[in-house]
Amino acid sequence: MSTTVLFEYPLNEKMRTWLRIEFLLAQLESSRAITDHRDALTFFRNTAELLDVFERSELRTEIAKELDKQQQKLRAWAEVPGVDMDLINQLRSSLKSHSTTLMAAPRIGQMMREDRLIGLVRQRLSIPGGCCSFDLPTLHIWLHIEQQIRDAQVTQWLDSLTPIRDALTLILSLIRQSGEFRSQTSLNGFFQDNAEGAELLRLRLQLGDSLYPQVSGHKNRYAIRFLPLDSERGEVPGRLDFQLACC
Repeated sequence: MSTTVLFEYPLNEKMRTWLRIEFLLAQLESSRAITDHRDALTFFRNTAELLDVFERSELRTEIAKELDKQQQKLRAWAEVPGVDMDLINQLRSSLKSHSTTLMAAPRIGQMMREDRLIGLVRQRLSIPGGCCSFDLPTLHIWLHIEQQIRDAQVTQWLDSLTPIRDALTLILSLIRQSGEFRSQTSLNGFFQDNAEGAELLRLRLQLGDSLYPQVSGHKNRYAIRFLPLDSERGEVPGRLDFQLACC
């Protein structure tokens, strides 16, 4: 059985930011058990990058607008004969609840932004080797306190991100489900089509093809060029079948 690889490409800046946040939140969650410097630097580096992303956009406003937009879509779906109204009402209730929680929450990332340890580590991350014990004795001693205490502090930091994490998870899930995968064929490694207001492209390729997609486009039109993983000896077939969903 061949392995399928999923690629996702945003078609606007908003979606690009959301996918980056989703990626960084997943990295933080997977590195929450901090036992040594390696674990700590992975966690704090992702934290610093996440806080940088938070500071570059009107995140709360954009997500609140999207939650409302998804509620409007569900109201339209409710008019379709035979639709699962229990599911529609459940999703509408969840969207409304997440919107209320998000708007009532403190500034996104504020707890982590104001934390002294995170601030100290964040300042040193751009310096090669700048987080070693003599540069950051605070981090050094923090890594020697009881694991239970350290775990509780990390949990507190991550729990402060729950409003945005839950809202974004629901939004991205609904957006991904809005596009159905269809079989497509590229000719000589090239494919293009109309985006029809889509925000996200999702591609499925066979690992055995040893190809990856390079996407350019916006909300009205996009183009995909397939390139060989081995740039020197790899080849692109004249016809390539793949799966594509416009969401």
